[in-house]
Amino acid sequence: MPLMPTFDEFSLAAEAPLHTWFGTLVVSVILAAVAVGVHRFGARIVLRIARPHPLTSVVLRYIDKPSLFVLVILMVEGVLAEAPDTLNYIEPIRDVTAIALIAALTWLSVRSAAAIGEAIIRAHPLDSADNLQARRIHTQARVLARSVMILIVIVGTGGALMTFPNVRQVGASLLASAGVAGLVAGIAARPVLGNLIAGLQIALSQPIRLDDVVVIQGEWGRIEEITGTYVSVRLWDQRRLIVPLQWFIENPFTNWTRSSSQIIGTVFLFVDYRMPLAPLREELARIVESAPEWDRRVQVLQVTDGTERSMQLRALVSSPDSGLNWDLRCRVREGLLGFIQQHYPQYLPRTRAEVSAELETTVSEPLDWVPRSAQAPAGSTAAHTEADPVASRIGRPGAADAAQKAKERV
Repeated sequence: MPLMPTFDEFSLAAEAPLHTWFGTLVVSVILAAVAVGVHRFGARIVLRIARPHPLTSVVLRYIDKPSLFVLVILMVEGVLAEAPDTLNYIEPIRDVTAIALIAALTWLSVRSAAAIGEAIIRAHPLDSADNLQARRIHTQARVLARSVMILIVIVGTGGALMTFPNVRQVGASLLASAGVAGLVAGIAARPVLGNLIAGLQIALSQPIRLDDVVVIQGEWGRIEEITGTYVSVRLWDQRRLIVPLQWFIENPFTNWTRSSSQIIGTVFLFVDYRMPLAPLREELARIVESAPEWDRRVQVLQVTDGTERSMQLRALVSSPDSGLNWDLRCRVREGLLGFIQQHYPQYLPRTRAEVSAELETTVSEPLDWVPRSAQAPAGSTAAHTEADPVASRIGRPGAADAAQKAKERV
């Protein structure tokens, strides 16, 4: 009566195809095909279960391909681990599959971090009226996700390099001189590490957020993108200002939407001192009442300065955000100028000049420019006095030149 096969016999039967490279490849292909089938079948089931949950579906779509590669490489790694050591080039191929497995796991981890960040972003849309909280969450999710992805890539690269014995020896020697190596590495990697730390600081403290309105060195724009190394600012004329992350930590800048997007704008006008202010205030109230950009918080007109020629008026108007406030300021400026031109054109700024002439000399004879009716017979002093008071005062020598100059001045 035959005996039941033992466990060792089963093991030998299973390992029999792996004694040659042909058998090892056949088994690897079969197990890889099984892994693909299992992955596809399982992915369909999991996606159907997660269909009512949009955020979970986003994560599953992100990790679909990386998880397939991890599963296939795990199957091949298991086959190569069971293959005998007598096969030619078995050790280098095992090292290659180990590196491939580390790379696949790194890819899966990076995609998982990106999927979590994307799921958080989709859970907080920016299309609401007051999106301050949503922009704060978007900034944290994007910056932290990118920072985690960079760390995962660094760890994965280090793990792949540590599979080589020579690299492990170099690592041991570097650890022996950790002080000098750390100093050199810190100096060499200062820009990269500085931007990485700055990214973490921006994600946690949030001096800037996505879609924030900022003024950087005189340039007005909105935060369009925050990467792991730089910030892209979309300027008002559609240019892009690229600023390193570390710059925002080390330099001052203006953020118009740090705590709220509401803003107050100014409009300056220069008018004559005789301009009445009550009609202008009424016109300002009429303009902002009919303006859709006004949020009904602030509207005021004040005299803020005066020069030797005109006085300065400042109108304050408020809006929900900076873009609407710009349009409102232009509307108010055009409306007030049109009102002054139509109703009070004489009170627009003008330059004043005073012309005066003093004649301190007289001549004994009538001047050419004195009217004929004002001239009297020669020797008649009374006639000169009655006809022309100016000419009556003329009588000193050399007065003709002075009279000519006075005539030119007049």
